[in-house]
Amino acid sequence: MDRLQAMEVFVRVAELGSFSKAAEQLGLPAATVTNAIQALEKRLGARLLQRTTRKVSLTDDGIAYLERCQRLLAEFQDVDNLFDREQPQGMVRVDLPERLAHKRVIPALPDFFARYPDIRIKLNASDRFVDLVAEGVDCVVRVGQLSDSTLVARRIGAMEQVTCASAEYLERHGRPQTLADLSRHVMVNYFSSRTGRELPWEYMQGGELKTLKLPGLVSVASSEAYQACCVAGLGLIQVPRSGIEELLAQGVLEEVLPDFRPPPLPVSIVYSHNRHLSPRVRVFVDWLAEVLA
Repeated sequence: MDRLQAMEVFVRVAELGSFSKAAEQLGLPAATVTNAIQALEKRLGARLLQRTTRKVSLTDDGIAYLERCQRLLAEFQDVDNLFDREQPQGMVRVDLPERLAHKRVIPALPDFFARYPDIRIKLNASDRFVDLVAEGVDCVVRVGQLSDSTLVARRIGAMEQVTCASAEYLERHGRPQTLADLSRHVMVNYFSSRTGRELPWEYMQGGELKTLKLPGLVSVASSEAYQACCVAGLGLIQVPRSGIEELLAQGVLEEVLPDFRPPPLPVSIVYSHNRHLSPRVRVFVDWLAEVLA
């Protein structure tokens, strides 16, 4: 294994904190990865990784070396792509929110493949929090405020939100006209798959974001289940208008409390290392921004 390959192996092990996960993502035998790191440390005369039975962590020398390796590998990638005039090709691994994938992205994919016939997409549609590095995902779309500052985020827009309920629910419980009326209502609770915490009821008043805690009969962690519970008359929900326009037009769902709407949800495309973007990932990110703008 040459020095450049050894650097790539080291970076992957350091980012994943695991020899076995790095071997799996790189498509190499575990022994090859272990031997590459040992040979690299021997050549450098420094210990880069601290190994225990449970985890792999960077030494001080490893932290310094990782930063240099990431910079050098990014430069090599730029050089390789300098005269790349061929059509991008290969696999792009992407994770999308469930309803966004079904309603917006998947219907538009024929256009993408018409432009880039040599690219293949491995698409996961779910509402769980994805660790891009650990799971080998090239990019994700995240709706809402971002908390991970180590990732590169490309803001592409915002989704208007509404509060709504099924016509059947409103017939049984009445239509809330004020915030005080909510004391006689229940909501479908949505909880984070990452933290398990239920998200609060949000609304804007006088330009300020305010929250309430309302009771609910059911809690879900899926946007499809969230909407299904509302259609079934299990309570109020707060969702992007774009995902329920058809149901609103049909009268299945009705907006309530339009003067106290939740704030718009920012939409971002997120990826790990900006300068490591391969041509296939770059063109997919640009196309995705067009579709979702």
